Amino acid sequence: MQARIVGAARGARWLGEGWQLFRAAPLGWLALVFAYWLIMTMVSLVPYAGVAAASVLVPAFTVGFMAAARAAEHGGRLELALLFDGLRHALKPQLALGFAYLACLALVLGATTLADDGALARWMVIGRRPEDEVLESGAFLAALAVAVLLYAPVMAMFWFAPPLVAWHSSPPVKALFFSLAASLLNWRAFLAYGAVTALVTLVLPFIALSALMLASGGALSAPVMSLVFPLLILLLPTLFASFYASYRDVFGTPRA
Repeated sequence: MQARIVGAARGARWLGEGWQLFRAAPLGWLALVFAYWLIMTMVSLVPYAGVAAASVLVPAFTVGFMAAARAAEHGGRLELALLFDGLRHALKPQLALGFAYLACLALVLGATTLADDGALARWMVIGRRPEDEVLESGAFLAALAVAVLLYAPVMAMFWFAPPLVAWHSSPPVKALFFSLAASLLNWRAFLAYGAVTALVTLVLPFIALSALMLASGGALSAPVMSLVFPLLILLLPTLFASFYASYRDVFGTPRA
């Protein structure tokens, strides 16, 4: 297991390659994303423990989407069983990663409470939306900034760790270290990937939807806002598939 160093140009292509993998089996991808959303929603509804349990399952389901992208790349069928690939083949290590991920999230949210007295943390954990004046306050914006800064290394540690555990039989701690190291070595590629992803998923949709609303004088505000959900339906599987594209570039094509 050896991480490659790829250029920024490769990172800029990961989202496009994710789109190509989605186009290879769109109905299968949509079924997997809907099943994932349904499972995580049902788990999260369990009082108190639900959000924690959903966080623990994130690494295992990441392997599932990676397995789906691998199958799409080789022209295979995207069956629902692929979503549970991480739970079927590396259950204990994936759960260990899941609890580590939960601990990292707890630390990040705990740090944000120092800035806004827990407003952001309560919103994330129990769904209690802060009042408008809180959302517009400098303390809440500071909490968001803290969350982004602290979550960045967490995301780097867990970006490659789930497939490294599942496909390379790496111990969880070693997988987290290699994922962080590979992400740091490829910071240029990830910077380009982040810029392209932000442009495609945030900037361009915002400009397009805003232009439609302005052109209609607000008369089409409801139909325009109804386009958000179909956009998400297309963007989510593309993003999941782009994770595999980054893994394939850095660690090579995994064996089926």
